Amino acid sequence: MTRNYDHAQDQAIRILRSNHFFCTMLIPTMSAKSEIVAARVSHDIQLDSKHSAAEWELATPIRFSADWQGKNPDPTLETEVRVLWSPATLYLRFVCRYRDLFVFEDSDPNGRRDHLWDRDVAEAFLQPEPSSERRYKEFEVAPNGMWIDLDISPSGLADLMSGMTRSVHIDEQQRHWVAELSIPIRSLTARFDSAKPWRANFYRVEGRSEPRQYLAWQPTFTPQPNFHVPEGFGTLQFA
Repeated sequence: MTRNYDHAQDQAIRILRSNHFFCTMLIPTMSAKSEIVAARVSHDIQLDSKHSAAEWELATPIRFSADWQGKNPDPTLETEVRVLWSPATLYLRFVCRYRDLFVFEDSDPNGRRDHLWDRDVAEAFLQPEPSSERRYKEFEVAPNGMWIDLDISPSGLADLMSGMTRSVHIDEQQRHWVAELSIPIRSLTARFDSAKPWRANFYRVEGRSEPRQYLAWQPTFTPQPNFHVPEGFGTLQFA
């Protein structure tokens, strides 16, 4: 899945402008396991991916290891995702099993890195409000803590500047890496209502060059790897 910035923007515009009929034809009936539930917390959570807060146990995890077409499950690349929320903050925690690690060595001073998807990443696509214009937010984090956040719209990609913070830890003995993200809800929606579910999907990419591993919680079923298919998103509920 080549996603250099200019090509990715052009591709996203083409995908996002495609009509609803074409996209829904790509998505078979959703599995019953298409829901993730965010557990509420009453206070701020201190991000610490090496020694995670006890509150994460309140959240029921989802796990995935199959590719973007729902095929070829690989337990050595399993990803676990948990979600917590407060009225001000959405928290995400990824536990990513890995075979090898491929990361960039350079980034902006704050850790932001363009083209982050060209190395190993965990990704969250969030759509707080159903949109006929097909708008959603994209968050990516790498095993070394580099990150990017994007605002996806029919016109393409733009920096979200969400104020996201993160903590990342690699456990070489257990062969997994853990990433915890804290995202201000005001950067996601101006009208947060916990009674209304969001749409969401979670992904992994591993590998320096093709053939790479493209893994998805909810498959997109595209012929070639493509995560930008919001019709394939699952549901995020707020408990």
